[in-house]
Amino acid sequence: MAGETQAHISRPPVLGKEEAARRRLRRMETLRQNKRLRDLVTPEGAALKLRIASAGERAGAFLIDLSIQFFSIFVGLWLIGITAAQMGYDSWNIAGAIAMVFIFAVRNFYFIAFEIGRKAATPGKRLLGLRVAARNGGRLTANAVIARNLMREMEVILPIQFLFMGAFGNGWMPLLGLIWTGTFLFFPLFNSDKLRAGDIIAGTWVIHAPKTKLMSDIASAVSADKAGRFTFTPEQLDAYGIHELHVLEDVLRQSTDDVKISVTARIQTKIGWQADPGESRRAFLESYYAALRRHLEQKMLFGKKKTDKFDQG
Repeated sequence: MAGETQAHISRPPVLGKEEAARRRLRRMETLRQNKRLRDLVTPEGAALKLRIASAGERAGAFLIDLSIQFFSIFVGLWLIGITAAQMGYDSWNIAGAIAMVFIFAVRNFYFIAFEIGRKAATPGKRLLGLRVAARNGGRLTANAVIARNLMREMEVILPIQFLFMGAFGNGWMPLLGLIWTGTFLFFPLFNSDKLRAGDIIAGTWVIHAPKTKLMSDIASAVSADKAGRFTFTPEQLDAYGIHELHVLEDVLRQSTDDVKISVTARIQTKIGWQADPGESRRAFLESYYAALRRHLEQKMLFGKKKTDKFDQG
């Protein structure tokens, strides 16, 4: 009897078919999500876990941005037309030239203008929680942003033009052109990082970066007593810039304890900090983050922007 009872206790419960199917689906989804995780080591030595944007997310963000572009062009042309009508018949030639320049600017500089900014994301990417990042972990440069977006003409616009040529034209040339440019259009589907040809040339990728309230959370998490134990000189705060502030934010948000210890040691060595016995590394890291953020914000109020640790301005 005791043996039967023990066997009954140790026997795993029998799952129903629906529960087993749900668990199988959860395991498959976990494996699918893990395939999109990438390890990135920044120049500061911080190891971060990043999730690559899927092809569907990138396509959705692009369609949102394309809709915004068309809407902007429509509104812009409408305003130009109203202005030209008020000015009289002679102004239509000038209005036409302005309209062409406006369409060219929206079409070619929409993505560049947004991705070159601090958020490194267009409105479409921000709505889906995506952003552009450098694959080497460094700062996203203007050259990289321009290079990846200039390639969009070959990857997207030309295939669309060849598609219309194939639909309304005759001969093999439109079809061959469509096949050739279609290679660029569907290129993200055939590599694990979902990179466009422009991403490969520019050394970038699109990562999933959901909106967070981390900066205010970290700053408020440092109590007055804790912050009072860490006083940094202007020279110690001048050691880093905006880029390092963002890296430190990622370290505090999603890195392991080992990474935090390593980053703390690097910062303390660079600024010449002498740690007291029993000093909390986490408290030091949070306090330095809050102090560095305040220091950089105060400098920007006076028109002084320190981009990174190499910026001597």
